[in-house]
Amino acid sequence: MGISTREISEVIKERLKDFDASLVATDVGRIVATSDGIAQIYGLQNAMAGELLEFPRDTYGLALNLEEDQVRAVILGEFGHLHEGDEVRTTGRLLEVPVGEQLIGRVVNPLGQPIDGKGPIKTTKTMPVEKIAPGVITRKRVDSPVQTGIKAIDAMIPIGRGQRELIIGDRFTGKTTVLLDTIINQKGKDLICIYVAIGQNAASIARVAATLEEQGAMEYTIIVAASASEPASLNFIAPYAGCAMGEYFMEQGKEALCCYDDLTKQAWAYRELSLNLRRPPGREAYPGDVFYLHSRLLERAAKMAPSHGGGSLTALPVIETQANDVSAFIPTNVISITDGQIYLQSDLFNAGQRPALNVGISVSRVGGDAQTKAMRQVAGQMRLDLAQYRELAAFAQFASDLDTATRNQLERGARLTELLKQDKYQPVSLGLQVAAIYAGTQGFVDKVPTARVREWEAGFVRFLKSERPGVVEEIEQKQALDDALFERLKAAISTFNHQFGVEGYNDVADPGAGKAAPRTETKAEPKVEAKPKAAPKPPPPQPKPVAKAGAAEETDDEGAQRSSQLDQIRAALDDKPKKPSSRKKQE
Repeated sequence: MGISTREISEVIKERLKDFDASLVATDVGRIVATSDGIAQIYGLQNAMAGELLEFPRDTYGLALNLEEDQVRAVILGEFGHLHEGDEVRTTGRLLEVPVGEQLIGRVVNPLGQPIDGKGPIKTTKTMPVEKIAPGVITRKRVDSPVQTGIKAIDAMIPIGRGQRELIIGDRFTGKTTVLLDTIINQKGKDLICIYVAIGQNAASIARVAATLEEQGAMEYTIIVAASASEPASLNFIAPYAGCAMGEYFMEQGKEALCCYDDLTKQAWAYRELSLNLRRPPGREAYPGDVFYLHSRLLERAAKMAPSHGGGSLTALPVIETQANDVSAFIPTNVISITDGQIYLQSDLFNAGQRPALNVGISVSRVGGDAQTKAMRQVAGQMRLDLAQYRELAAFAQFASDLDTATRNQLERGARLTELLKQDKYQPVSLGLQVAAIYAGTQGFVDKVPTARVREWEAGFVRFLKSERPGVVEEIEQKQALDDALFERLKAAISTFNHQFGVEGYNDVADPGAGKAAPRTETKAEPKVEAKPKAAPKPPPPQPKPVAKAGAAEETDDEGAQRSSQLDQIRAALDDKPKKPSSRKKQE
């Protein structure tokens, strides 16, 4: 039994009635050659610069070179399965990464795919990795701080929300530690952190993730990881991916912090890609647009005006130098883009100064606008004092004798330097920072031996937390010091110095706990009881000759002119009473 042509045509007509196909326009090309993560593609006549290309087996690439008869594209990911003749399609869209709150607490690769083994990330929102930075009209002045928890930085090189602060130094000078301390210090605050690891080995990235997890910081942190074993293309786009994730929160009116660790390796990856793309090399073999590579990334950090959401994105890029050479090509490029730099010097690091902050080269171009008023009140001149101390210390190595003012400045600087030392992963709250720095800058630590300054500070912190918690709470609440708070702080320092055994200080009750009038009376009386039980006023100047070794000779010359009352005080203090009495008999 045969089938007639009429029946066949009827069946075809019925099928065509229900047929509905959308028109898809796409350019199709063929791979000519692949090598070193670069694909040469023939036939993509309408491809756009920066367009996402689709390769076989769910592999994607980025069109970077549009040449006359072919397109050169960077393959994002592994490329061993791609061969000559494979089909390539245009997508008509830019490279995008998933964004949203679902990424918080996860470790992802630069394409937004999870690599922490905690399952897929359920988010439907994406943002392009390349985006034009906010304009001047939509921005607002930087006026609120990012508290790093590091005393030296918060006091002298403050970082503001919306700022771009470069962290620069040689290898193993503590650059990553500064980033991690800053992230850990945001616990309980309103800052969402994105840590971008570029070109690091997988073990280092795992240690960072474990440290943040241990400190409870992964609750508000996203880690974007592009390890050294990844293709150069992923190291190239990793900072842009992290920036896009941070921009999502900024557009939602939230505060975000993006740490790029480090952009030197991104520049290396981009140089590798550019040379493989046959782009002409320039200085140090970098392409001519390497400045634009970093500027279009860091310019996206901003503090938005209230009319545009009021969010902020703060950038902390890291640059690694070679032999402390900050005048090299990439360091000078990024220094000119950012709003200041924190320079960590290897000599200071090896000498035990942690963080190894060089206050002479480090600077914040936002300055006091990024500090709380309390910190400005106590640390206003400290940066200049420490810079002068470093210069004096270098000069004093060749001096045999120093005047009193220079010696005092050197001793004060040495104690301030010790006071700014800090262990890693132990950020300090604002109230404790203000209290410790106030004690150092106002001379309350001058009589503490330099070797015991850190011991003094640890004890002072415990004392404030246990016996005077109201002082710290009031500083953090007001974020400014008034006369009453200054008095409470002085009373706390005096009491602790008395307990610590520092000369000339007494046990003073907290003026804020009751009336202020009786406190001032008790403040004058105990001064007599610091050493002898004698007249109330003469003892305070007495420690001066006792503290210095050469003071005994001066008192011998002036002993004849002293009053008999002073001789009695000396006898009461057992300060060589026999010699003055024998001289008296001879006279």
